[in-house]
Amino acid sequence: MPRRGGQPLACGPPEVFFLPLCGCVCDLCGNVYGNPHSHNPSSRLTHDTVERVRYRILQHFNTNPDSYTVVFTSGCTAALKLVAECFPWQHRGHFSYLTDNHTSVVGMRGLATRMGATALPVTPEEVEGRAGECVNPKNHEIPHLFCFPAQSNFSGRKYPVWHVRGVQAGKLYPSCAWGGRWFVLLDAAGLASCSPLDLQETPADFVSISFYKMFGFPTGIGALLVRNTAAAVLSKSYFGGGTAAAYLAGEDFFIPKPTIADRFEDGTISFLDIVAVHHGFDTLQRLTGGMERVQLHTFGLARHTFVMLSCLRHGNGQPVAQVYSHTEYEDPSTQGAIVNFNLLDAQGTVVGYSWVGKLASLFNIQLRTGCFCNTGACQQHLSMSNQQVKSNLQAGHVCGDDIDMIDGQPTGSVRVSFGYMSTFQDCQMLLRFVVNCFVHKPVKIDEARLDKLRSASRGQSCSTSPQNPSTFDSTNPQNLSTVNCIGHYRPSTLSPSLQSPCTVDYISPQNRIFLYPIKSCAAMEVDHWPLGPLGLQYDRLWMVVNINGVCMSQKQEPRLCLIKPTVHWASRELHLYAPGLKPVSVPLEGCGQQSPAIQLCQSKVCGDRVQIVDCGDSAANWLSEFLEKPCRLIRQNPCFTRGMRRAQEKEPEEPAAALSLANEAQYLIINTASVEVLQKRIMSRYHRKVSFPLISRFRANLVINGAEAFEEDDWGQVQIGNSVFQVRCTMRLQYRAGQTMMWVISHSEGLFTELLHSVVESEPCHSTCGGTFFLLFAPVILLFWPRPRAHDGRRGSGYKMSSTVKALSEGSALASPPEL
Repeated sequence: MPRRGGQPLACGPPEVFFLPLCGCVCDLCGNVYGNPHSHNPSSRLTHDTVERVRYRILQHFNTNPDSYTVVFTSGCTAALKLVAECFPWQHRGHFSYLTDNHTSVVGMRGLATRMGATALPVTPEEVEGRAGECVNPKNHEIPHLFCFPAQSNFSGRKYPVWHVRGVQAGKLYPSCAWGGRWFVLLDAAGLASCSPLDLQETPADFVSISFYKMFGFPTGIGALLVRNTAAAVLSKSYFGGGTAAAYLAGEDFFIPKPTIADRFEDGTISFLDIVAVHHGFDTLQRLTGGMERVQLHTFGLARHTFVMLSCLRHGNGQPVAQVYSHTEYEDPSTQGAIVNFNLLDAQGTVVGYSWVGKLASLFNIQLRTGCFCNTGACQQHLSMSNQQVKSNLQAGHVCGDDIDMIDGQPTGSVRVSFGYMSTFQDCQMLLRFVVNCFVHKPVKIDEARLDKLRSASRGQSCSTSPQNPSTFDSTNPQNLSTVNCIGHYRPSTLSPSLQSPCTVDYISPQNRIFLYPIKSCAAMEVDHWPLGPLGLQYDRLWMVVNINGVCMSQKQEPRLCLIKPTVHWASRELHLYAPGLKPVSVPLEGCGQQSPAIQLCQSKVCGDRVQIVDCGDSAANWLSEFLEKPCRLIRQNPCFTRGMRRAQEKEPEEPAAALSLANEAQYLIINTASVEVLQKRIMSRYHRKVSFPLISRFRANLVINGAEAFEEDDWGQVQIGNSVFQVRCTMRLQYRAGQTMMWVISHSEGLFTELLHSVVESEPCHSTCGGTFFLLFAPVILLFWPRPRAHDGRRGSGYKMSSTVKALSEGSALASPPEL
């Protein structure tokens, strides 16, 4: 298509325009991404980012990880090939496909037939027309595969999505004619570029997609969406790097990794392209507001182009174009944003597509010409027999060349495809090009046909006239109104109203209490604080994420420790303070008022999926300025419950505790005596004083005094007033009454030789060693190291805290919490 500003807009996948490209470049300039098969910080960042993109893809198609798994491939063709290589083809099995399918689908038959299956091409009319030919009883032992495109890449025809369930249930041809279990492979590459796809309504077993066709950039990444219930049918022979749980080089022994994605993603995935996919989704959402609006916008442009081309006439009354379509472009649910045609001269002879394409390039208009890797549809629309195709080959014509006419018959056509950034001006420039270069003057319009097309009842809802081509303006995001679609919540639905703190439990200890409203940021020290269903009220309820939605910690960004969040009860706000900046605030409940709709998305905390909501641009800009990189403040969705992982010893009668964004438990408790021993050992080993407050580096909620060093390793219970916290293991405590969980951070002998060198040199580390788990937040280690048990294996009777540490019951006297 033509372009504004000097570069052509291609008809087909969207051009690589500056917004997603700049976002990706900015991301790569601010982050270091490493091979995700390792465990260093850059590798973990890559892993978390890739997982975040997987969830975003599933959300885009209205599904979730419980139903589908995203397997990244090098493109849609690679996704189709993966299914062909791994499907259990066998004798009496069938590989059936629509004749209106891309070459990459038809090419699967080579692998299928070589393994004994029968290739069965089906015309679109046969799927429903032969639905009554049910002659064989079902035999679920024989697997068959049926593949069809959600949208034809030749004409834009959309096939009924209910065909998926119909074939799976054996009610449509060909599944009704051959017994067995029928799987459905849906080629969604064409549809997903401009239309929504709901996998809850269309539960195909396998779905192939191309991000290049959705965003234009990146060009080397696609995906296969595998329905989890169908994943077991796929079986691989080859195994590459990253797919093996264990294997032997000297023996035929191989165990694959347990997850679907890990089994099928051979080698290092193209993780930088996956990062770019994230920015593609960002740009798409920012400019359009959702695929429903993209569909209406692009369909309006395609309909306008179709109407005008259909009605254009030469001076002698002959039509200017022959449009290849099964519809009159009345309904976006049956027709995509594609117009396929050949131009005709005044005598009715087809003008070769090669000539049209070369002339269009002189006007900065880029057109796709030929058969578009869909010989079946090309034969149908151009009325070419099998023998004609073979004769054309003998005459020297091959796919992709510029031989456009043989014996007066076209060998292909011209295709115009619209994307979400296409405009009405693009349509007009294309039409002016056709009129100026190919219409024998004077130009005429078939008024009768124009009136008929304009009066189509469904077409009235979409713009077809030059005055109002579309209600969607892709160049002005400010005009986008709020839409109710997946991924969006209005502020009023985000949270219940703030309840008085007097209605919840309180802890009023003389020992120290800390809470961390924003994960990885500075602590608030208080002398008493309300308890909530997730632990200390507002503890670790917020976190800072990078532009990919991945949580930022002090391991990657040490300056987070300089951001001090403070809860202000009077104003019901969380205030953020940092050196050199004026404070900024966000509401304690709900989110800011900067946006009429709040995006709901998913992130990961310690491997758990959590639903989060954005806190607005004001806080995001403030954080980005201080940290000198793009980031945002998010909070846990109040409507989402994250359960704590159970211990190995199952306790089904006790429901799991609910967690905030804390790593493992609702509370962390630390023994001052244990930390002092650690500090002395550091000083004695390196003969220098520890200059930093070591105890603050462990980020505990409760800091206790009076116990002996490492006594906490043998605790069975902790009692605070009348509240009893039960130890599940040496590191976690459970409050039985409220199912509240607590970690005891203890430091025993065993790893000091290996770890203290890292402590002093402040080198980030994240590792596991045997049964020991430790984290290094430079310059201090959080070490969870169980001290060896006594030979009888019994735990201690528990540690009862001082009576000065007590929990107030509901409604107890604290007229109002302090403003801190």
